[in-house]
Amino acid sequence: MIIIGEKINGAIPSIKQAIAERNEALIIERTLAQAKAGAHFLDCAPSTATEIEYETMVWLIGLMQGCTDVPLCIDSPNAALLARILEDGHVKKPGMVNSVNEEGTKCETIFPLIAGTPWEVVGLTCDQDGIPADPKKKVEIAKRIIDKADKFGVALNQLHIDPCVMALATMPSAMEDFAYCIENIHAYAPAVKVTGAISNISFDMPARKYVNMNCMAYAMAAGLDSAIMDPCSQDMMGTVYACEALRMKDKGGRKYNRAYRKGLFGQKK
Repeated sequence: MIIIGEKINGAIPSIKQAIAERNEALIIERTLAQAKAGAHFLDCAPSTATEIEYETMVWLIGLMQGCTDVPLCIDSPNAALLARILEDGHVKKPGMVNSVNEEGTKCETIFPLIAGTPWEVVGLTCDQDGIPADPKKKVEIAKRIIDKADKFGVALNQLHIDPCVMALATMPSAMEDFAYCIENIHAYAPAVKVTGAISNISFDMPARKYVNMNCMAYAMAAGLDSAIMDPCSQDMMGTVYACEALRMKDKGGRKYNRAYRKGLFGQKK
Protein backbone atom coordinates (compact mmCIF):
# COMPACT_ATOMS: atom_id res chain seq x y z
CA MET A 1 0.00 0.00 0.00
CA ILE A 2 1.35 3.39 -1.05
CA ILE A 3 0.67 6.01 1.62
CA ILE A 4 0.24 9.65 0.61
CA GLY A 5 0.46 11.76 3.77
CA GLU A 6 -2.37 14.28 3.85
CA LYS A 7 -1.35 16.61 6.69
CA ILE A 8 0.23 19.54 4.80
CA ASN A 9 -2.97 20.92 3.33
CA GLY A 10 -4.29 24.45 3.67
CA ALA A 11 -7.81 23.04 4.06
CA ILE A 12 -6.76 21.91 7.57
CA PRO A 13 -7.33 24.86 9.96
CA SER A 14 -3.97 24.58 11.74
CA ILE A 15 -2.09 24.44 8.43
CA LYS A 16 -4.14 27.30 7.01
CA GLN A 17 -3.10 29.40 10.01
CA ALA A 18 0.54 28.26 9.71
CA ILE A 19 0.56 29.31 6.06
CA ALA A 20 -0.97 32.70 6.86
CA GLU A 21 1.57 33.31 9.65
CA ARG A 22 4.46 31.66 7.78
CA ASN A 23 4.94 29.33 10.75
CA GLU A 24 7.85 27.26 9.48
CA ALA A 25 8.18 25.23 12.68
CA LEU A 26 4.70 23.72 12.44
CA ILE A 27 5.09 22.80 8.75
CA ILE A 28 8.43 21.12 9.46
CA GLU A 29 7.04 19.31 12.51
CA ARG A 30 4.09 17.87 10.56
CA THR A 31 6.32 16.96 7.64
CA LEU A 32 8.82 15.07 9.80
CA ALA A 33 6.08 13.28 11.73
CA GLN A 34 4.55 11.91 8.52
CA ALA A 35 7.93 10.89 7.14
CA LYS A 36 8.76 9.05 10.37
CA ALA A 37 5.36 7.32 10.30
CA GLY A 38 6.14 5.74 6.93
CA ALA A 39 4.53 7.93 4.27
CA HIS A 40 5.76 7.21 0.74
CA PHE A 41 4.67 10.64 -0.58
CA LEU A 42 3.81 13.87 1.25
CA ASP A 43 0.92 16.01 0.06
CA CYS A 44 1.82 19.66 -0.52
CA ALA A 45 -1.49 21.48 -0.97
CA PRO A 46 -1.61 25.22 -0.20
CA SER A 47 -5.39 25.50 -0.77
CA THR A 48 -5.03 29.28 -0.79
CA ALA A 49 -6.40 32.09 -2.93
CA THR A 50 -5.33 31.73 -6.57
CA GLU A 51 -3.21 34.89 -6.57
CA ILE A 52 -0.90 33.60 -3.80
CA GLU A 53 -1.04 29.85 -4.46
CA TYR A 54 2.16 29.66 -6.52
CA GLU A 55 4.36 31.53 -4.04
CA THR A 56 2.80 29.59 -1.15
CA MET A 57 3.46 26.24 -2.79
CA VAL A 58 7.06 27.24 -3.53
CA TRP A 59 7.47 28.18 0.16
CA LEU A 60 5.98 24.88 1.33
CA ILE A 61 8.11 22.87 -1.11
CA GLY A 62 11.26 24.55 0.17
CA LEU A 63 10.43 23.80 3.81
CA MET A 64 9.40 20.20 3.18
CA GLN A 65 12.36 19.36 0.96
CA GLY A 66 14.66 20.99 3.48
CA CYS A 67 13.81 18.47 6.19
CA THR A 68 13.01 15.18 4.40
CA ASP A 69 13.82 13.19 1.27
CA VAL A 70 10.30 11.72 1.05
CA PRO A 71 8.92 12.64 -2.42
CA LEU A 72 6.29 15.36 -2.54
CA CYS A 73 2.80 15.22 -3.99
CA ILE A 74 2.18 18.70 -5.39
CA ASP A 75 -1.55 19.21 -5.08
CA SER A 76 -3.82 21.79 -6.68
CA PRO A 77 -6.97 21.90 -8.83
CA ASN A 78 -5.10 24.41 -11.02
CA ALA A 79 -3.31 22.44 -13.74
CA ALA A 80 -1.56 25.55 -15.08
CA LEU A 81 -0.05 26.18 -11.64
CA LEU A 82 1.11 22.57 -11.34
CA ALA A 83 2.68 22.81 -14.80
CA ARG A 84 4.49 25.99 -13.77
CA ILE A 85 5.85 24.30 -10.64
CA LEU A 86 7.14 21.43 -12.77
CA GLU A 87 8.61 23.65 -15.47
CA ASP A 88 10.30 26.00 -12.99
CA GLY A 89 12.09 23.05 -11.36
CA HIS A 90 11.21 23.75 -7.74
CA VAL A 91 10.87 20.06 -6.84
CA LYS A 92 14.27 18.39 -6.40
CA LYS A 93 13.18 14.81 -7.04
CA PRO A 94 10.22 13.36 -8.98
CA GLY A 95 7.16 12.74 -6.87
CA MET A 96 3.46 12.94 -7.65
CA VAL A 97 1.13 15.45 -9.31
CA ASN A 98 -2.38 15.70 -7.86
CA SER A 99 -4.37 16.08 -10.02
CA VAL A 100 -5.86 15.91 -13.48
CA ASN A 101 -9.44 15.17 -14.52
CA GLU A 102 -11.74 15.42 -17.53
CA GLU A 103 -12.60 19.07 -16.95
CA GLY A 104 -11.16 21.24 -19.69
CA THR A 105 -7.61 20.43 -20.82
CA LYS A 106 -6.05 19.37 -17.53
CA CYS A 107 -4.86 16.00 -18.84
CA GLU A 108 -3.48 17.66 -21.97
CA THR A 109 -1.58 20.18 -19.80
CA ILE A 110 0.08 17.74 -17.39
CA PHE A 111 0.54 14.46 -19.26
CA PRO A 112 3.04 15.77 -21.86
CA LEU A 113 5.19 17.23 -19.06
CA ILE A 114 5.52 13.97 -17.13
CA ALA A 115 5.57 11.46 -19.99
CA GLY A 116 8.82 9.50 -19.93
CA THR A 117 9.72 10.74 -16.44
CA PRO A 118 9.42 9.05 -13.02
CA TRP A 119 6.65 11.49 -11.98
CA GLU A 120 3.40 9.85 -10.88
CA VAL A 121 0.01 11.47 -11.30
CA VAL A 122 -3.47 11.31 -9.79
CA GLY A 123 -6.55 11.43 -12.01
CA LEU A 124 -9.92 12.34 -10.46
CA THR A 125 -13.13 10.87 -11.86
CA CYS A 126 -14.87 14.17 -12.53
CA ASP A 127 -15.51 16.34 -15.56
CA GLN A 128 -17.19 19.62 -16.49
CA ASP A 129 -20.36 18.40 -14.77
CA GLY A 130 -18.55 17.72 -11.48
CA ILE A 131 -18.31 14.41 -9.63
CA PRO A 132 -20.94 11.93 -10.79
CA ALA A 133 -22.85 9.94 -8.18
CA ASP A 134 -23.13 6.93 -10.47
CA PRO A 135 -20.05 4.68 -10.12
CA LYS A 136 -20.47 3.51 -13.73
CA LYS A 137 -20.01 7.10 -14.90
CA LYS A 138 -16.92 7.40 -12.70
CA VAL A 139 -15.44 4.33 -14.37
CA GLU A 140 -16.19 5.77 -17.82
CA ILE A 141 -14.35 8.98 -16.89
CA ALA A 142 -11.47 6.89 -15.52
CA LYS A 143 -11.24 5.04 -18.84
CA ARG A 144 -10.96 8.31 -20.75
CA ILE A 145 -8.19 9.55 -18.44
CA ILE A 146 -6.35 6.23 -18.78
CA ASP A 147 -6.62 6.34 -22.58
CA LYS A 148 -5.25 9.90 -22.66
CA ALA A 149 -2.35 8.96 -20.36
CA ASP A 150 -1.48 6.08 -22.68
CA LYS A 151 -1.76 8.32 -25.73
CA PHE A 152 0.65 10.88 -24.27
CA GLY A 153 3.14 8.21 -23.21
CA VAL A 154 2.59 8.25 -19.45
CA ALA A 155 3.44 4.84 -17.98
CA LEU A 156 0.15 3.43 -16.72
CA ASN A 157 1.75 2.07 -13.55
CA GLN A 158 2.49 5.71 -12.65
CA LEU A 159 -1.15 6.74 -12.95
CA HIS A 160 -3.37 6.68 -9.84
CA ILE A 161 -7.11 7.00 -10.44
CA ASP A 162 -9.09 8.51 -7.56
CA PRO A 163 -12.80 7.60 -7.81
CA CYS A 164 -13.68 10.41 -5.38
CA VAL A 165 -14.91 8.61 -2.28
CA MET A 166 -18.34 9.85 -1.22
CA ALA A 167 -19.68 10.41 2.29
CA LEU A 168 -21.56 7.49 3.81
CA ALA A 169 -23.81 9.93 5.67
CA THR A 170 -25.30 11.18 2.42
CA MET A 171 -24.75 8.16 0.15
CA PRO A 172 -25.43 4.78 1.81
CA SER A 173 -23.84 2.95 -1.13
CA ALA A 174 -20.54 4.87 -0.81
CA MET A 175 -18.42 1.85 0.12
CA GLU A 176 -20.03 -0.45 -2.41
CA ASP A 177 -19.57 2.18 -5.12
CA PHE A 178 -15.91 2.69 -4.16
CA ALA A 179 -15.25 -1.05 -4.37
CA TYR A 180 -17.06 -1.20 -7.73
CA CYS A 181 -14.79 1.51 -9.12
CA ILE A 182 -11.61 -0.14 -7.82
CA GLU A 183 -12.49 -3.50 -9.34
CA ASN A 184 -13.66 -2.15 -12.70
CA ILE A 185 -10.75 0.25 -13.18
CA HIS A 186 -8.37 -2.65 -12.57
CA ALA A 187 -10.34 -4.81 -14.98
CA TYR A 188 -9.90 -2.16 -17.70
CA ALA A 189 -6.23 -1.39 -17.02
CA PRO A 190 -4.52 -3.73 -14.53
CA ALA A 191 -1.33 -1.63 -14.44
CA VAL A 192 -3.17 1.49 -13.27
CA LYS A 193 -3.26 2.15 -9.53
CA VAL A 194 -6.42 3.16 -7.69
CA THR A 195 -6.25 5.62 -4.81
CA GLY A 196 -8.65 7.54 -2.60
CA ALA A 197 -9.01 10.03 0.23
CA ILE A 198 -10.29 7.51 2.75
CA SER A 199 -11.51 9.96 5.40
CA ASN A 200 -14.08 11.41 2.98
CA ILE A 201 -16.33 8.43 3.65
CA SER A 202 -16.77 9.23 7.34
CA PHE A 203 -17.69 12.91 6.95
CA ASP A 204 -20.50 13.89 9.33
CA MET A 205 -20.41 10.50 11.07
CA PRO A 206 -19.73 9.92 14.80
CA ALA A 207 -16.59 8.01 15.85
CA ARG A 208 -15.15 8.55 12.38
CA LYS A 209 -12.06 6.40 12.89
CA TYR A 210 -14.08 3.18 12.86
CA VAL A 211 -15.68 4.05 9.54
CA ASN A 212 -12.27 5.00 8.10
CA MET A 213 -10.54 1.85 9.32
CA ASN A 214 -13.18 -0.45 7.91
CA CYS A 215 -13.35 1.47 4.65
CA MET A 216 -9.61 0.93 4.30
CA ALA A 217 -9.97 -2.80 4.96
CA TYR A 218 -12.81 -3.22 2.46
CA ALA A 219 -11.02 -1.10 -0.16
CA MET A 220 -7.77 -3.05 0.19
CA ALA A 221 -9.72 -6.29 -0.25
CA ALA A 222 -11.15 -4.81 -3.48
CA GLY A 223 -7.63 -3.96 -4.68
CA LEU A 224 -6.87 -0.42 -3.50
CA ASP A 225 -3.24 0.44 -4.31
CA SER A 226 -2.65 3.77 -2.60
CA ALA A 227 -4.41 6.05 -0.15
CA ILE A 228 -4.42 9.71 0.78
CA MET A 229 -4.53 9.48 4.57
CA ASP A 230 -2.97 10.44 7.89
CA PRO A 231 0.09 8.19 8.35
CA CYS A 232 0.35 9.39 11.95
CA SER A 233 -2.92 7.64 12.77
CA GLN A 234 -1.93 4.40 14.46
CA ASP A 235 -5.44 3.05 13.90
CA MET A 236 -5.19 3.52 10.15
CA MET A 237 -1.61 2.31 9.86
CA GLY A 238 -2.39 -0.76 11.95
CA THR A 239 -5.28 -1.52 9.60
CA VAL A 240 -3.02 -1.19 6.56
CA TYR A 241 -0.30 -3.47 7.96
CA ALA A 242 -2.84 -6.04 9.18
CA CYS A 243 -4.67 -6.14 5.85
CA GLU A 244 -1.43 -6.60 3.94
CA ALA A 245 -0.51 -9.53 6.19
CA LEU A 246 -3.98 -11.10 5.97
CA ARG A 247 -4.01 -10.78 2.15
CA MET A 248 -0.51 -12.32 1.90
CA LYS A 249 0.95 -9.11 0.53
CA ASP A 250 3.20 -9.32 3.60
CA LYS A 251 3.90 -13.03 3.88
CA GLY A 252 4.45 -14.13 7.43
CA GLY A 253 3.59 -10.65 8.70
CA ARG A 254 7.22 -9.51 8.69
CA LYS A 255 6.36 -5.89 7.84
CA TYR A 256 3.52 -6.00 10.37
CA ASN A 257 5.83 -7.14 13.17
CA ARG A 258 8.57 -4.70 12.20
CA ALA A 259 6.14 -1.76 12.14
CA TYR A 260 4.73 -2.79 15.53
CA ARG A 261 8.19 -2.92 17.09
CA LYS A 262 8.87 0.57 15.73
CA GLY A 263 5.74 1.80 17.50
CA LEU A 264 3.94 2.79 14.29
CA PHE A 265 0.71 1.28 15.63
CA GLY A 266 -0.70 -0.60 18.62
CA GLN A 267 1.26 1.40 21.17
CA LYS A 268 0.98 4.83 22.72
CA LYS A 269 3.49 7.30 21.37
